Amino acid sequence: MSCNSDQLPFPCIKCGLCCQRVSLAKETLFLDRGDGTCRYYDPASKGCSIYNERPDICRVDLQFTLHYTHLYTWEHFVELNLVVCCQLIEADESE
Repeated sequence: MSCNSDQLPFPCIKCGLCCQRVSLAKETLFLDRGDGTCRYYDPASKGCSIYNERPDICRVDLQFTLHYTHLYTWEHFVELNLVVCCQLIEADESE
């Protein structure tokens, strides 16, 4: 659900790759269970085992509201995040 009811929610495809690469960003290092994957990642569902209580850094809408509204429109922010999603997918497919 979006923080702003006028914006569409982030179009996550639920691939789980961002959760499997928390060691790539300093902001998410604290979630690393030791192998680069989030300690709350559930491989069966490819999702978060604490989704409703997940950390703020994992909430795309909230991160936009707290840190990026002065830099980007919501649409541009989503576009930038989707570029990273595509990079993660491409890297995963080449492994």
